[in-house]
Amino acid sequence: MRRVLLPLLLILLAACASAPPHTAAHAQAPTPAGTAPRDPAEWEPVVRAWEAEDARVRRMPGAVVFVGSSSIRLWTTLAEDFPGTVLINRGYGGSRAYDATYFAGRIVNAYQPRAVVFYAGENDLHEGRTPRQVRDDFAAFVRKVQAGTPKARIAFVSIKPSPSRAAILPQVREANALVRDFARGVRGVDYLDVFTPMLDAGGAQREELFVGDRLHMNRAGYDIWTGVVGAWLAKLPAAR
Repeated sequence: MRRVLLPLLLILLAACASAPPHTAAHAQAPTPAGTAPRDPAEWEPVVRAWEAEDARVRRMPGAVVFVGSSSIRLWTTLAEDFPGTVLINRGYGGSRAYDATYFAGRIVNAYQPRAVVFYAGENDLHEGRTPRQVRDDFAAFVRKVQAGTPKARIAFVSIKPSPSRAAILPQVREANALVRDFARGVRGVDYLDVFTPMLDAGGAQREELFVGDRLHMNRAGYDIWTGVVGAWLAKLPAAR
């Protein structure tokens, strides 16, 4: 019997010695709130196309770069809306705030702009990102831009109240408030409120500011943005 039990005991002791201890380090970490970011590299072809254009034209330090999602991409009247200002449109439809951070070195700092107009966060919230994640992603964008272009002013255009996304309006309000508070504490960063003038007197979204998809803006919507952004640009130091 001892001849049988002794080998079994030795096997059991070896198994216990090799097993990992049950500690907090080995326990499964809790899943953080909000949706994980998608891979920003999906926009690589778009950015490479811009870089190909840049290789054929003279870059313009001191310009104003507009970066963000489709509301920036579709702002095709920038030159007419801000005459006399050197503008670079680097908006790409469907992008999120963290995409702008990922590519900041190539679509912002590469131009050494005097100012940056940023619009993103709406797609993020629609995809399940939290207001705090949007604020943190914008903060990361600011850090990256300021590291490469320390004198550039940065403006966050508030997330707009799109009628087609009425379900996330509370998250939009919260994200805007978080970014506004963040901007107040960071030198060189401003919060531009287009959210309030895009609501009616009762606090509802103004359908007349949008095209048929109730997501993208028509000329009336862009007129509001032009007024808000234009007032901010007018306060900036002139380009040298």
